[in-house]
Amino acid sequence: MIALLQRVTEANVSISNNKIASIGKGVLVFVGIERHDSEYQADRLISRILDYRIFDDADGKMNLSLTDIQGGLLLVPQFTLAADTKKGRRPSFTSAAHPSDAAKLFNYFCTQSKQVYSQVEMGKFGADMQVSLINDGPVTFNLTAPPSQE
Repeated sequence: MIALLQRVTEANVSISNNKIASIGKGVLVFVGIERHDSEYQADRLISRILDYRIFDDADGKMNLSLTDIQGGLLLVPQFTLAADTKKGRRPSFTSAAHPSDAAKLFNYFCTQSKQVYSQVEMGKFGADMQVSLINDGPVTFNLTAPPSQE
């Protein structure tokens, strides 16, 4: 499972010129779901996203998490994060989860996020979305959660 985090001063998602989600200062997360991902990876990523220290403390050091600053969390499904771009001139999506499986896991991810954090907004799975953001820094991180070792 892949999470591309962007520290933002604001971000929003629109569908057909209708804003469906919006946050102020916080984190915009593009979520990519691969074939063998499960609730285990989703739970691990949620924890990492909320506790990942990417906001400045009083000394200007990245020591504060989203939870520390009580910022917004905007979750956006992004199929293309699962692309294999290692060769050729066209991405391959063979590692991406089947859309029905990905939708189910993205919904789980959003539900679990809302259970542990109060300021969660989300995009719509499978929709043609327009995402606007002001990247703060810019600060962008790619987090992954490997399959469980069970």
